[in-house]
Formats: sequence, C-alpha cells, structure tokens
Amino acid sequence: MEFELWVSLVILFAAGGLTPGPAVMLIMASALRYGFTMAMIAALGICAANVIWITLAASGAGLMLQQLPIVFNALKIAGICFILWLTWKTATQPVSTHFEEDVSKVFGKNAKKPPKYGRAVSLFFRGLGLQISNPNALVWFGGLLPTFFVSEQSIIFQICVMIATVTVTELFGLSLYAGAARLLARKFSDPVFARIFYVCAALLMAGSVVWALVSQQLSH
Repeated sequence: MEFELWVSLVILFAAGGLTPGPAVMLIMASALRYGFTMAMIAALGICAANVIWITLAASGAGLMLQQLPIVFNALKIAGICFILWLTWKTATQPVSTHFEEDVSKVFGKNAKKPPKYGRAVSLFFRGLGLQISNPNALVWFGGLLPTFFVSEQSIIFQICVMIATVTVTELFGLSLYAGAARLLARKFSDPVFARIFYVCAALLMAGSVVWALVSQQLSH
C-alpha cells in the first residue's frame, strides 16, 4: 500500500472513530464508572470485533479482486460514493442536548447486567458484543475497504496493514474519550460544539477520499 493511500486511510478512520456513536458511549460510560484502564479494556473488545469485520469484508473484496476485477472496480466506485454519502450524513446528523444523560444511561437501571465473571472480562465482551451486533459495522467496512485496495500488491499484506491501521486509530480515538469523558460529555451536550465537530469530521472524511483518488492517479 502506497504511503499516500495509507495516509488517506488513517484520516478516514480517525475521523470516523472520533465521531460519537454506540462504541464511544460505552467507553465514556465505562470511564466515568470504572476509570480509564477499565474503559480501555472495553475498547480492546471493540477493536477485536473490528478485526473480525475487517477480515470478513476484506477477504471478500480480495477474492473479488482476483476473480472479478471488473466487478471489483465497480465496487471501488461504489465505495467512493458511499464515503461521500457518509460525509454528508456525518455533517448533518442530529445533535443531542442531553448527551451527558445519554452516556449515563449506558449502565443505567435499564441496561443489561454484566456477566458475573469479572469486571474486566465483562467489559471486554460488552465491547466485543456491541460492535459485532452493530449492523453499521459491516456496511462501514464492506463499503470503505475496497476503495483502498491496490491490485498490484499482496492482498494478505494489505489486509494486515488495514487491521493494524484501524486498530491503532480506533484505540487512539477511544482513549481520548476515556481520558476526558466528563468534559467531552458536557461539550457534546452543546449543540453548537457538536455541530462544528461533526462538520469537521465530515470534511476530514471527504478530504481522505480526494487524497486517495489523487494519490492513486499520481502513482499511475
């Protein structure tokens, strides 16, 4: 994978990972209730689920690249369109003025009780289960990863690079939320701050697409 293409992958997943969603809510709630270290154990569970999704999505894309290159090229175009749609949805998504309350409800009285075999193990599997059961994860990885494949390079190598990149960027983003959970929960309850944040994340996503397209054209 060319360096320029890898940079665009980092930007895209960093922006996506920083955008609040179910995983972010779990990490913030874990940090507020149990502390930073325990929250990062939940983050490891989320990353483990990401590895599963990436392996499934990338393996299918790699097989298509080898056997049906024309269809794979069409899939890459569809992936670019998906990213652009995702940037629009990110920039225009609704903002909550009760973000702090939404975070606190993750471990509220209506939340499922964790298994009785250790807090760390419980949090890991809570993160794993959350991300595995998230239908958006398959759409996210299945729609995005084909855009970053290069036909001239080893599929296995590219999958390994993608797994390492997504894991590091995910852990980085979740660690920020775990370390500043109380402050960020308060900030995201401010609709102005939340809107500016979402728009900036969307611009980073769009910029990563442009960077990927330009870098691939220059390499050829």
